[in-house]
Amino acid sequence: MKLASHELFELSELIAGCFNTVTCMSGFINQAQDPELKELLTRHFPQHVKDYNLKVEFVQSETTPDISKFRPDDLKPVLQDFTKAPVPLQPEQPRTSVQTHNDREIATAYLLNQKSSAKNYGAAAVECANPDLRHFLENAFMNSNRHAYDIWQYMVKNGYYPLMPASAEATTAIATMYLPIPESF
Repeated sequence: MKLASHELFELSELIAGCFNTVTCMSGFINQAQDPELKELLTRHFPQHVKDYNLKVEFVQSETTPDISKFRPDDLKPVLQDFTKAPVPLQPEQPRTSVQTHNDREIATAYLLNQKSSAKNYGAAAVECANPDLRHFLENAFMNSNRHAYDIWQYMVKNGYYPLMPASAEATTAIATMYLPIPESF
């Protein structure tokens, strides 16, 4: 398929990122001890494989790949309160000698991977001239965004990630800075 040079180079970087995601996830699925974490990674994994394969197809095929087979996963809210964690934070020190990763390390690596992937997809999508590639990258952004949300919720539920309400003082300070615009202008 014909691509502009900047699209090809962006796609090459995204393929490398996805290559890394698939490889790391394969190990993480095998190392995860918590059945909930293992299930989450196992459920997400096929989407990353589809994502990788479609990107490879974009650079290898003479025609536009069938991007209809790649749809973002549904958003799955789990937390009851989106302003505070249900459990206290669990302090931990980084390990300096590692043979296998623990669940917290796996979840952290996956969260950071998906947050970074979402940002990279968003940045690449706004630079695309090819509408099919742009649409695919928008879907890839949504998928990484939703996977990041899933793993973030897992981390909050397990005390691995902070979540706390904004103070009333800070909320009031921000809220009083802005006035609405009448919509009948």
